[in-house]
Amino acid sequence: MTPVVAPPRLDAPGDRISDREFNAIRELVYARFGITLGDHKKSLVVGRLQKVLAKRGFRTFQQYYEWLKSDATGSGLEELANRITTNHTFFNREPAHFEFFADTLLPQLVEKRRAEGKRELRLWCAGCSSGEEPYTLMMLMREHLGSEASGWKTVLLATDLSETALRKAIAGVYDQERVSQMPLHLRRRWFVNQKDGNVRVHDDIRKAVIYRRHNLMSATFPFKHQFDAVFCRNVMIYFDHQTRMDLVTKFHHHTAPGGYLFIGHSETLGRDETAYEYVLPALYRKRPQG
Repeated sequence: MTPVVAPPRLDAPGDRISDREFNAIRELVYARFGITLGDHKKSLVVGRLQKVLAKRGFRTFQQYYEWLKSDATGSGLEELANRITTNHTFFNREPAHFEFFADTLLPQLVEKRRAEGKRELRLWCAGCSSGEEPYTLMMLMREHLGSEASGWKTVLLATDLSETALRKAIAGVYDQERVSQMPLHLRRRWFVNQKDGNVRVHDDIRKAVIYRRHNLMSATFPFKHQFDAVFCRNVMIYFDHQTRMDLVTKFHHHTAPGGYLFIGHSETLGRDETAYEYVLPALYRKRPQG
């Protein structure tokens, strides 16, 4: 009796990735986005890109990589960025930063601006993800300024590499779990309940934040004005040391004298490696003279 032999297994598109293919992909990701993918990220790359290969009609990562390199439209790299970047966050994450902003930075800055006769505040959230951080900061500014808010120019620029994250941020709709850590008075005032059980950020806050796509690996940043505070939290954990230092130098250039840089509590900067002054864990200040 002739034994039954199972047919050879045909891998689905993107089912496997060779070391050579993985190295090519991660070198491209590092060059374009500054993100370092360690060897342990191989399964993550496969998991996040399988559907992309199938949709694009590629059977191997080599075919996909060659297409990325030759794609003049840039759509492939944008899609890659959306798939590779992680956008896990929630409202009031690392609350000590928001407490410092509301209780110390904002009162000092507003008093200084009043003395100067210049009622203007400028903040930048670099790596804003799905919008929780910038919306919280705008709420805190509105709370502090109160009835005077209409007389102030509050510029809050929120940027991210991922178009997917930016679309979520602009929509401003979140489930209850995402907002559960917010102080109750802010939840009651600045969120609107939706029929599906989710909440939406109040239009007065949602429309006050400027969202733009921006790659932090750009050689120069196209900003005309310096910022009173730059928030770049839990972004640089994906960068190597030199990439972090280069980025912090650019942040320093775009921070107003006396302004602050907020980074994630899992991130560190050597106190002698940057032109910023150390203030508190994950918080740095640009010297008032420069």
